[in-house]
Amino acid sequence: MRTTGPHNGAKVALFLGDRIISILRDDDPGIPFPDMWDLPGGGRENGETPFETLARELHEELGLVLPADAVTWRRAFPSNTNPEQWNAFFVAQMPSDALGDIIFGNEGQRWALYSLDAFLTLDNVVHYYAPRLTLWLKETGGLPES
Repeated sequence: MRTTGPHNGAKVALFLGDRIISILRDDDPGIPFPDMWDLPGGGRENGETPFETLARELHEELGLVLPADAVTWRRAFPSNTNPEQWNAFFVAQMPSDALGDIIFGNEGQRWALYSLDAFLTLDNVVHYYAPRLTLWLKETGGLPES
C-alpha cells in the first residue's frame, strides 16, 4: 500500500480480542451514512500518512493509542468520493483489556463490540466494509489463534 500521496482517509477494523469495535454514526442527514455502524477512522489532515491519519482519528474517536505493530493487514482502495484519491483500510488487533482505555469522543451516538459475523450482518452497517473484510479473510484466514 502506498504510504504517501493524496489519500483521502483511513479506516480500521479494530479487534479488541476477537470482537470488532464499531461506532454508530450521528443521525444527521447532512453527513455521509447517518445512523449507520461505521469503523473508526476518518479524513487525512496536514500531509499525514495513512497510519498517522488512522492513529489520530482512533485517538479522537475512542481515546485509544494504536501501536504500529497492532496492524496485521492493510490495503489501498479507490476513494468513494474522489477518483483521484484513495483510502487506506487497516485491520488491527489489540488485547481485549484495551476496553478499559476507551474514552468515547464527540462523534457518533455510541460504540459497540461485535463478533465479525454479527458486524457483517448488521442491517445498518456502512456497505464498503463487507467486501474489504471478506478480502482480508480470504487472504489471511482471519485473526490469529490465541
